[in-house]
Amino acid sequence: MSARRYETISFLSDYGHADEFVGVVHSVIRSLAPHAVVIDLVHDLPPFDVRGASLALSRVVQYVAPGIVLAIVDPGVGTTRRAIAAEVGDDGEGVLIGPDNGLLAPAALMCGGVTRAVELTDPRYQLVPPGPTFAGRDVFAPAAAHLACGVPITELGPTVDPHSLTPSLIPLSRAEGDGIAAEVLWVDRFGNCQLNVDPDDAAPLGDVVGVRVGDERRSARRVRAFGDLTTGQLGLLVDSYGLLAIVVPQASAAHELGLEPGATLRLEPLG
Repeated sequence: MSARRYETISFLSDYGHADEFVGVVHSVIRSLAPHAVVIDLVHDLPPFDVRGASLALSRVVQYVAPGIVLAIVDPGVGTTRRAIAAEVGDDGEGVLIGPDNGLLAPAALMCGGVTRAVELTDPRYQLVPPGPTFAGRDVFAPAAAHLACGVPITELGPTVDPHSLTPSLIPLSRAEGDGIAAEVLWVDRFGNCQLNVDPDDAAPLGDVVGVRVGDERRSARRVRAFGDLTTGQLGLLVDSYGLLAIVVPQASAAHELGLEPGATLRLEPLG
């Protein structure tokens, strides 16, 4: 019995490039599904940072090619945490594969929710592991490859209730007096700080906004592009994913304000 075949596997992990882990996962997929193209999304995520990885996955999932998303940030590898494959979209258009630790939840929501999920337990579709700590090679990569070849998802293990999957703890901004209590979701390599703030929610604060970090308050201009700011000037703009970001042109806002992912701050009117 065969099901939908997939041509693309998009791969995200915290494996880095100093060791052979990414290459081995590629090779396992190649040996089982030579037709499938593997696209590396990112592998230099902070080790063990499930929250940060889930945010990264949710940012990119709407832009990945239709097919399978293989996401591996798995500090609970070898424990009782479940390994899962979850169908999203219409008629299994996409499948998310990874540990059931909250990593996949935001991306699944971006895709309209999980329509069907299984736990990856059938040894016929796994490698025989010499040890339990490389599920990326032994469990997740084979599952992705077999699905790409047309093996029905239900062959990989028992069906699980999508509502039983581990949710992700994505922080939400909140109104706080006349301001907004916010959190830094992501700092990119340029030092731009993405906030968990919808631009429309910040509109009542005006064109120049107070940014309070601890006891220090700075002013930031609402702008459309980096070039609308002068050297060293703090700005707030809508980033490429539609959220508000704190920026400094050709410099690091994170360094300027001492911010990192998870840091809290307050946006407030300057009057």
